[in-house]
Amino acid sequence: MRSLRCEIVRAIRRFTVRTVLPAALAPLGELASNLRWSWHKPTRDLFESMDPAAWAAVHREPGALLGALSTERLEELAGDGAFVQRVEAAAADLAEYLRRPGWYAELGEGAPRAVAYFSMEFGITGALPQYSGGLGILAGDHLKSASDLGVPIVGVGLFYATGYFKQSLSRDGWQQETYPVLDPDGLPLALLREADGTPARITVDLPGGRTLAARIWKAQVGRVPLLLLDSDVEDNDDAARGITDRLYGGGGEHRLQQELLCGVGGVRALRAWSRLTGAPEPEVFHMNEGHAGFLGIERVREQVAGNGLTFDEALEAVRASTVFTTHTPVPAGIDRFGRDQIELYFGGGNELPGVPVQRVLALGAEDFPGGDPHVFNMAVMGLRMAQRANGVSQLHGAVSRGMFQGLWRGFDAPEVPIASITNGVHAPTWVAPEVVAMGRQYIGPQLLRSGEGFEKVDQVPDEEVWRTRRVLRARLVADARTRLKRSWLQRGASEAQLGWIKDVLDPDVLTIGFARRVPTYKRLTLMLRDPDRLKQLLLDPERPVQLVIAGKSHPADETGKRLIQQMVRFTDDPAVRHRIVFLPNYDITMALTLYPGCDVWLNNPLRPFEACGTSGMKAALNGGLNLSILDGWWDEWFDGANGWAIPTADGVDDPDHRDDIEAAALYDLVENSVAARFYDRDERGLPARWIEMVRHTLASLGPKVLANRMVQDYVQQLYVPAATSGRAALASGAAAAKDLAAWKGQLRTRWSGVHVDHVESTGVGDSPQVGDVVDVRAFVSLGELGADDVAVEVVHGRVSESDELTAAGVVPLVHAEAYEGGRHRFEGRLVLRQTGPFGYTVRILPRHAGLASPAELGLVVNA
Repeated sequence: MRSLRCEIVRAIRRFTVRTVLPAALAPLGELASNLRWSWHKPTRDLFESMDPAAWAAVHREPGALLGALSTERLEELAGDGAFVQRVEAAAADLAEYLRRPGWYAELGEGAPRAVAYFSMEFGITGALPQYSGGLGILAGDHLKSASDLGVPIVGVGLFYATGYFKQSLSRDGWQQETYPVLDPDGLPLALLREADGTPARITVDLPGGRTLAARIWKAQVGRVPLLLLDSDVEDNDDAARGITDRLYGGGGEHRLQQELLCGVGGVRALRAWSRLTGAPEPEVFHMNEGHAGFLGIERVREQVAGNGLTFDEALEAVRASTVFTTHTPVPAGIDRFGRDQIELYFGGGNELPGVPVQRVLALGAEDFPGGDPHVFNMAVMGLRMAQRANGVSQLHGAVSRGMFQGLWRGFDAPEVPIASITNGVHAPTWVAPEVVAMGRQYIGPQLLRSGEGFEKVDQVPDEEVWRTRRVLRARLVADARTRLKRSWLQRGASEAQLGWIKDVLDPDVLTIGFARRVPTYKRLTLMLRDPDRLKQLLLDPERPVQLVIAGKSHPADETGKRLIQQMVRFTDDPAVRHRIVFLPNYDITMALTLYPGCDVWLNNPLRPFEACGTSGMKAALNGGLNLSILDGWWDEWFDGANGWAIPTADGVDDPDHRDDIEAAALYDLVENSVAARFYDRDERGLPARWIEMVRHTLASLGPKVLANRMVQDYVQQLYVPAATSGRAALASGAAAAKDLAAWKGQLRTRWSGVHVDHVESTGVGDSPQVGDVVDVRAFVSLGELGADDVAVEVVHGRVSESDELTAAGVVPLVHAEAYEGGRHRFEGRLVLRQTGPFGYTVRILPRHAGLASPAELGLVVNA
């Protein structure tokens, strides 16, 4: 008898057949293609009403829904006059949104005509999985809020054929990664095309005479276009086609090629975009982390080739209009490449005309104490290519100033020119519809639209606050059970073994959430330091606690995977699995239910390694309370009544002992403060004191944590000054850039002749008092420099017993007299305004109108 063997038949070609909509429903195409639907509930409701079951089956993605509906159903809807009216109203609302001038229009002519925002990842919606974690979610929220405010931003990044990865668990709890291929034709994307209809392409030279070509996909994020470069084109060889295969999927040369394409290719994509659409050329270039740092090299090349500038002149023109945001609180998190790799890509036959490879290498060189002379540092290049830089919280700004202080030798860390703009979150995306409805009913629509009215949360009745919180908690419980069952089936369990899942979690139990990436410093397993103590908290008969946990480890991070496995094995224990769950494949879709459903958001990183962290902000906007280490944003906005601060064991060198101390503090807080307050009910059966904390959280944090506030800060503090500097640098044939480059060159060669010769002071006796005035005269030698080339200052503050000065203020001295031989006298007055040990010194700094900061050159002479 002949045996039959079943074979899988595979297609030799794959493509997406697009839906042809009836004329009456044609506006649905634009509504589906503009990602405003991801934060506009009325638009989502419209699509859901077309077929609720199909809407759920396609994971609530409008484009996929249109492709899933039958022609008959579409024709039926086209004949429904009421539905057609809803479509027309939604289309009119979108048109009005796109046309309506936003806050940005109030800034006038000084604001930049366009801003280019570069990021390696963008988290807009689960339907466009081009993100891995917080960096991408922040970039997505930045674009959404820019759209709401009318800020003319253009996003630039890469299109990854498989996104990041989908996470599942093995039977023994080990993270498993899969990389389903994304079909861009089935996503809310459109190809940028030439006038003749052919796809627009950009090219970047690679070593060995190879050329990397990329097409440009556009996602429309409200008013904001997002350009994503895709190397999977037929013109490329197999290796080049795989450059954009996955996000953070390769190291070494693969990563370098991705960053080359994002930076150099991204600038070229912007030029193609402006040429083909008539959009204004960006006046400001914003690097969201150092990954896109090569954009500066390409812009220097443009200035050399297009305006005939020297490298130094072009560098000044580019720096003036460039902004760099660092998100990394530890040197290990920075991309670094070998100098030999940079020489390969920017030297030899690949050297760009007028851009010597040695000058490129100097931009990323770690030529400071403790640096590695053999590496090229992308964050260092970002700081040297940008005249303005910032960290993403007040604490992270301070950490960054200390981490990069070697680039500004001679300056104390507080004077390092790295500012701080604390991150925010896009409320229309992250606030649950029930919370929005509650705010609209009792306060007004301005609450989320403009961030006004949070101080009126007392107008919301206690009963309504608590009812809404339970609705959100119950939704999380239902979603967690669905996800947990799906995970167990993937792990090999049978349906008959999973009856227990129906009793997992309880909508009336205190719910704590913990979800984030799983690098070591975020300490996923801190709560497991004392498993017996944790079990006691989970199983307390009167005040039980339940935990919902999620997070992905980088595929190459074996340590992170072990932490996940340790957590999963604990959650698998039949004794506690109804009170603690680990949900795989943490993404935007999960987060939209998780953040609102948790009563408490837990964050326990190793301080100060959390740059900002925004998940707790999203929880807070939904009425959740934060329980966190004082790190990132919580360090500056915790006020003692809007949540809880986990004590830190700063100064304890033994990491295990430190974890034990902080875990014990966490357990005590949960048991004696958090759970005690949650279960403390009044005569109405309500936790009145808990609800008061919820109100205070919304009132104190609501206006601060909004991404609208964040984007406004970027515009006013960085974008407008960068546009002003950039215009000035390029005006009149780049006269200012040429002058600044020449001045810097001369200053550096002549700086060795600068000295503080002598300082005199009068005006105070043996017992100075607050209010006394000190007259200071500084005699300085400037060599070949003039008095206008420098600023001479008195730096004053408290002093230690060893005369170490902690600077508290600066008083500028004015030029009084010039002498022969390049000597000068500067003088001024210092008013004593503080008691205690006091001292001062005099220093000399470079001064030029083209400098954004007196510390910019890293040059200073102290007395």
